[in-house]
Amino acid sequence: MRDGNGHRTVPLSGYPSARETFGSGRAAHRGTRGHRAHAGLDVQLFLPETTPAPFIHEAKRLGATVQLVPGSIAEAGRIMRETLGPAGENGWFDMSTLREPFRVEGKKTMAYEIVEQLGFRLPDVIFYPTGGGTGIIGMWKAFDEMEQLGWIGSARPRMISVQATGCAPIVRAWEQGSSTAEAWGDPVTAASGLRVPKSLGDFLILASVRDSDGAAVAVSDEEMMQAVATAEILLGQEIYSDAYLKAYRQKAGGASA
Repeated sequence: MRDGNGHRTVPLSGYPSARETFGSGRAAHRGTRGHRAHAGLDVQLFLPETTPAPFIHEAKRLGATVQLVPGSIAEAGRIMRETLGPAGENGWFDMSTLREPFRVEGKKTMAYEIVEQLGFRLPDVIFYPTGGGTGIIGMWKAFDEMEQLGWIGSARPRMISVQATGCAPIVRAWEQGSSTAEAWGDPVTAASGLRVPKSLGDFLILASVRDSDGAAVAVSDEEMMQAVATAEILLGQEIYSDAYLKAYRQKAGGASA
């Protein structure tokens, strides 16, 4: 199931019947809040102070407790764990990216949708905006599953990880030939979902890129907005909902068709 930002929600049956705490600076926590409202679970969100205001307002409207933290999503996660102690020991469940198994299972449905819509053929290349990287990890997992089911062969799309020039740890690691990524100092980009200084699954992202003969590339915020404007002209509709890029577009004098 998708939320309004394209994120896949996770199975409610996998949640504990205690407290549930999730630290994120991106729209991915939207599904968690919705599940909380449905099941009556307590959700505490530790978010960077730069989190887009609509995400914060929606979290509070759905009953979550929100604590804003200076710095990046990494700092939000660190403060969360310092405040609450080890997950599982104090009755809470950590829903941070790749610290639970369910989000990868949800994200991998993108690969199933792509294959189905192409008549069970694979595209040559997949470009994926990479923050925490669960999308690339999930799709790569799904392709292996589909091959085991006999739906596709051994061929794979080239996986291209796309990051912002102001926060590109995967790109830097790929260019250096490293199997892991060092944390990016002072991450800055208008695309809040890409402002992740270090992914817990960095080695899985880099492995899928290399195993597919793919690549990792960085683009500027200006290039992102130019691409958004071009796509909107071609489609005749707004295609991106990230509040920060909307604000950037307004500051730039408007780029919408």
